[in-house]
Amino acid sequence: MTNFPGAAAVFPYRPACLLRVSGADAETFLQGQFTNDLSDAAPGEAIYGLWLDRKGRVIADSHVMKAADGARFWIASVSSPAPAVIRRLEDHIVADDVAIEDITASWGGLALIGGDTGAWLEGESRPGLYFPGRRNSAENWEWLYPDSDSRSVLAAVSDATRLPPDEVERLRIASAIPSIPADIGPADLPNEGGLESQAISYSKGCYLGQEVMARIKAMGRVRRTLVRVSGRGSPPALPAALWRGERREGELRSAVPNAGGRGFSGLALVSAAGLPGGGPLALARGGPPAVEVARDA
Repeated sequence: MTNFPGAAAVFPYRPACLLRVSGADAETFLQGQFTNDLSDAAPGEAIYGLWLDRKGRVIADSHVMKAADGARFWIASVSSPAPAVIRRLEDHIVADDVAIEDITASWGGLALIGGDTGAWLEGESRPGLYFPGRRNSAENWEWLYPDSDSRSVLAAVSDATRLPPDEVERLRIASAIPSIPADIGPADLPNEGGLESQAISYSKGCYLGQEVMARIKAMGRVRRTLVRVSGRGSPPALPAALWRGERREGELRSAVPNAGGRGFSGLALVSAAGLPGGGPLALARGGPPAVEVARDA
């Protein structure tokens, strides 16, 4: 057995969504609903994208992977709940030969964070599914496996450092990667979270919300943007309104205490117009400055 990379770490979790989609029309149906292009995906290749409503708002995100047999698909998400994805899909199945099986409750997950984790995964035959993750801007992978294989999976990483949830959250926030739907959700557009380059195809055929995405691309801008912030004291209850004087400027969506115990880091969806030279924000109308927008925002 190949040793786990010494500089890497793991984070055990339960996936929020794992669906198995089959049927004669499965590929055509998913291609017409998903924001990214599945047409050239090879078996085992995971494609990241979104499930939108007709107005282009974000219902959920996921990776979609064609099974090795080429006849079935996996839909996996670490943060978007299975019921939301199932409802979004079933609302648009009309006469399509498509079957959706929810197996979320019987699978576990392991985030592998650090260099060489992909090579380690692919170095031997592993149970379940694995694909590049979105935990931070460096190398990281998601490994999903049936609960029946949990003993062998955990034994394979028995010597690895375990990361606590707050540390995993700090890595994500530092890389400004939105969690769906906490940071960008049903009231928000993908472009407000900077997701257009990773999750949106502007060249594939029609999908739900595609006209809105094309219109935003033509306009070249959105009114709000997700930015990294730092705050004083303990993180407030989320989501938390952000104010500049009497004017509401946005909302704090994610927050985690800093590693040193002083203040917190987070992601906030704020007015793009108020960013240049706008100064710190308050957590109450007319309140004292409490939240600073990152300088690179």
